[in-house]
Amino acid sequence: MTKRKPYKRELPTDWWLKHAFYTKYMIREGSSVLITLYSLILAWGVLRLSQGEAAFNGWLEALQSPFSIFIHLLALALALYHTITWFSLAPKAVDLWLKGKRLEDKVIVAGHYGAFAVVTVFCLLIITL
Repeated sequence: MTKRKPYKRELPTDWWLKHAFYTKYMIREGSSVLITLYSLILAWGVLRLSQGEAAFNGWLEALQSPFSIFIHLLALALALYHTITWFSLAPKAVDLWLKGKRLEDKVIVAGHYGAFAVVTVFCLLIITL
């Protein structure tokens, strides 16, 4: 058996706060935990809906507390942040060529935002009609 001690680099717990790139990355990745919890809240609502009108109305009442509204607003903000960061990464994931030339990053990002706007309007039309 060897008596050698491997080198263990000391890493402070706030290492990711020292560079903006890492801070944005950690917020993006950490936000997925809250988005998952929010998805579970919505799944709980579907379960309550299957249990009847009284159970569903109880679930709706629980969502009207100030804490619940804060969680909804936080989830919305993090989902929008997630969307913005994903759209900014889209040109790295999508390699589109048109007539032998690679599309500019701005065009790809604008296409994503355009599709997002169209789908949002479509969903709002379905909900309101």
